Amino acid sequence: MPRVRRSTNRRDSRKKTLQLASGYFLTKSKLYRSAQEAVEKALRYGYVGRKRKKRDFRRLFIVRINAGCRLNATTYSRFIGGLKKAGIELNRKILADLAANEPAAFTSLVEKAKAATAAA
Repeated sequence: MPRVRRSTNRRDSRKKTLQLASGYFLTKSKLYRSAQEAVEKALRYGYVGRKRKKRDFRRLFIVRINAGCRLNATTYSRFIGGLKKAGIELNRKILADLAANEPAAFTSLVEKAKAATAAA
């Protein structure tokens, strides 16, 4: 029988997969085939989740900004339009933080946006 020279590739590959699957339920953490399927699926979900996270946070920021706008008698769309006309370039993350934690600063931004809309 000829000698097989493949180093430890197969064992290392399986060990790596089982290491990634540690903590999974029952056979998914013990048996290679089940572990491989579970790890592949988990990696797919992780990839999709990283994309969704950006979407979800943007939605949350918009909700917070809109709540702050409603307290100042305007809507989100009018506020954002007014900011663009006024040349104020703040991203939604900062605007949401101002709306939640600095109501006075947010109110001044709303007033500037209203003034820019009225001028245009």
